[in-house]
Amino acid sequence: MKMELIATATFGLEALVKREIIALGYEVLKTENGKVTFMGDERAIVRANLWLRCADRVLLKMGEFRAEESEELFQIVKGMPWEELIPIDGKFTVLVSTVKSKLRSEPISQKTVKKAIVERLADFYGIDYFDETGAAYTVKLTLLKDIATVTVDTTGAGLNKRGYRIHTVPAPVKETLAAAMVQLSFWKPGKMLIDLCCGSGTIPIEAALIGRNIAPGLLRSFASEEWDLIPEKVWKEERKAAYSSIDYETPLDIRACDIDGKAIQASLKNAEEAGADPDIEFRRCDMKDYLDPETLPEYGVIIINPPYGERIGNRRGIEKIYRTLSEFMEKRKDWSVFLITSDNKLEKEGFGRKADRRRKLYNGRLQVCYYQFHGARPGGDNKLDGVGKTNSGNNPGSGQRK
Repeated sequence: MKMELIATATFGLEALVKREIIALGYEVLKTENGKVTFMGDERAIVRANLWLRCADRVLLKMGEFRAEESEELFQIVKGMPWEELIPIDGKFTVLVSTVKSKLRSEPISQKTVKKAIVERLADFYGIDYFDETGAAYTVKLTLLKDIATVTVDTTGAGLNKRGYRIHTVPAPVKETLAAAMVQLSFWKPGKMLIDLCCGSGTIPIEAALIGRNIAPGLLRSFASEEWDLIPEKVWKEERKAAYSSIDYETPLDIRACDIDGKAIQASLKNAEEAGADPDIEFRRCDMKDYLDPETLPEYGVIIINPPYGERIGNRRGIEKIYRTLSEFMEKRKDWSVFLITSDNKLEKEGFGRKADRRRKLYNGRLQVCYYQFHGARPGGDNKLDGVGKTNSGNNPGSGQRK
């Protein structure tokens, strides 16, 4: 059954999510702030949840319409085929958000939508009481400038919850953002990748998952696994296909360090949980000791999420990090450096040069900038090696899947 699906995304990552969806073989209908709408079937729900690295959730779109009054909202929602999705014992909740709409009261709209669904199901099943002991369905009504979008969450816990981060440290970077940082660096197997402030290891672990073509959702479950809409065998088939797509042969050279011993311990345990520990070298040390220009190979990539000052760390320590990286780039012009921070003084006071590219992103609710300093590519061209291409790692088999 063809349906519209929405992959939600943190602001700034929509283009990456779009590429991932296209790589999975699905037609993208439109890309907007915070979401990418695409066409798919029941199997697409499974694949998107298993394979999307940068998206936050996968939503099943039930409808989109203008609604300025509660009665209008009630009648349109009641007219939707809820019985095709929610069984007689289904447990469903309704969440509402409203922005610049005449229907300003979220509690009133929540009650309106809940009542509409209950009446629709009561008429279909011929009952007036629901046990709600079965699978869970989270219905979301979003009202933006009087346009109502009704969706059902297929994911459950956000897609950043990969399942491997069992140990954490202060101010971690989300897994989805870490995966985006790796993809935006255009790193690929065959190059060394170094994270100099690895924290709980999220960036190198996500790089290893990409390098090995491991589906990021393999270690977890999803809300829609319990739905009657998707046969259990589809989940089994797609997980089996994902396991068969893992690349165990390609050599990876991923390294990470941190001056905090507890961070290294957390990284090691998380990497082991993710199955990425054989592919990452973790080391406790000062980054200056790690960046020896004489011993590192040609054409590598540094990705770093340093302390922001307002989160952790202090200005003197941050400036030391900038100075170390700047000195390294002067000596090794073949290396690229990618750094995420909320510090708007980085270029002028930290590096003394402008970044080749900047990208506004969000780490949680904190607005940050992803600064990209491109090293020379092989052959002497100073353009970034791989610009215009993305190593997304989304390849659940040969050929496109519709």
